[in-house]
Amino acid sequence: MDTYTIDFNKPVHVHFIGIGGISMSGLAAVLLGRGFRVTGSDAKASPVTELLEKEGAQVMIGQKAENILPGTDLVVYTAAIHPDNPEFAAAKAANIPMLTRAELLGQIMDHYPMSVAVAGTHGKTTTTSMLSCILLAAGKDPTISVGGMLKEIGGNIRVGASGNFVTEACEYTNSFLSLKPKIGIVLNIDADHLDFFKDLDDIRHSFRLFAEGIHEGGTLIIDRRVPDLKAFTEGLSCRVITVGPAGSEANEDGIAQLSCSFTPVNYRFDEQGAASFELLIDGESFGEFTLHVPGEHNICNAAAAIAAARLMGCSAEECREGLSRFGGADRRFQKKGTMAPGVTVIDDYAHHPTEISATLTAAKNFPHKRVICVFQPHTYTRTQALLEDFAQALTLADEVVLAPIYAAREKNTIGITSDTLCERILAHGGSAVSLPDFAAIEAHLRGMLAEGDLLITMGAGDVVRVGEELLAADAQ
Repeated sequence: MDTYTIDFNKPVHVHFIGIGGISMSGLAAVLLGRGFRVTGSDAKASPVTELLEKEGAQVMIGQKAENILPGTDLVVYTAAIHPDNPEFAAAKAANIPMLTRAELLGQIMDHYPMSVAVAGTHGKTTTTSMLSCILLAAGKDPTISVGGMLKEIGGNIRVGASGNFVTEACEYTNSFLSLKPKIGIVLNIDADHLDFFKDLDDIRHSFRLFAEGIHEGGTLIIDRRVPDLKAFTEGLSCRVITVGPAGSEANEDGIAQLSCSFTPVNYRFDEQGAASFELLIDGESFGEFTLHVPGEHNICNAAAAIAAARLMGCSAEECREGLSRFGGADRRFQKKGTMAPGVTVIDDYAHHPTEISATLTAAKNFPHKRVICVFQPHTYTRTQALLEDFAQALTLADEVVLAPIYAAREKNTIGITSDTLCERILAHGGSAVSLPDFAAIEAHLRGMLAEGDLLITMGAGDVVRVGEELLAADAQ
């Protein structure tokens, strides 16, 4: 069967299975803004589904065959939905056209003359958010789909009236291969999602296919530290812009399509760990920039955002103003509050060793006496595949408290637990304890926290609850 193609000039009835997801809700909002009738279902109500209902969507709680209403023209689903899902099965039985979330995102992207897709194992949400803030400061009126809640747009989606579209591009299940952007950004390529990819070479191959999908005459913006960059870019039909710190320039030698290079230099950090830097374009200064988020990794994220913004017609001053407005995306080194006895509580989404290292390194520039990290590993396969890297990264904290592994989509068929990770942290010279649940973790923390401690809850699951519950109890 041929892939269904949406005609944006003829709005139809679209049903989303799992409409409350961070990306699905964004796509639903875009279609609502274009006059489509939108229905959808989710396991439970949430602020996201409530917002969609206010915008005109009909949301059903629970997934049932009867949610596929008569007259439904298209059904959209995610990789988490399987053929035994009652709505999926009902749509198939009724011969209703179906698209994956990624296929719909690709069709929406094709509708915009200037589209940007931000890819990378880490940093997608932050970089997408930075670019979004710059475009808003420049009055570019973009449509934005970001994988986190961005307070500058009051959520995860913004529907603009211009031809500018900015989105994240997720590599999991190769969903980003449905996207054909005018500007593609590759921030980094690390081993992750090894429940889907065979190995790092397989991941690298997928990112290369993403780069090949950039429109001819478009631009790839890529960190020059990606290994063997010449081979990665060889034969691409798009231009190439590199970003990255000074000292890594040799890796871009011989790239035939190289247009220019963006190099941040002269890093400085304030008393809260936030960075300022100068940006060079082919050695010429593009100006000084100040961030309100911590960490050296965010300097390179900002450089990539500036490179894209410049291609979209933004000035240095507009880039500076946009970055000054960006206070951080939800769950990215997000300050949750301060509790007695003078403990600062931070929450962070880091769930890969590279992200953990970046966050804990950034914490070193934040005022603290000790860094205490409550880490919730995310999925059994990731924990097993990257066990030694996790253990090494977590030694950057003064104390580590491990929560049970967050299963997400998996079952524990490999016998790994947080106790296993705890043993490896200790073997690498770190200090760690593994506890059975959040209640035990909170009791442990109450007995150990001291004035000046920096408490970081970390992971892609629900570990944020630990800090929130401690702060709530402290406020009573």
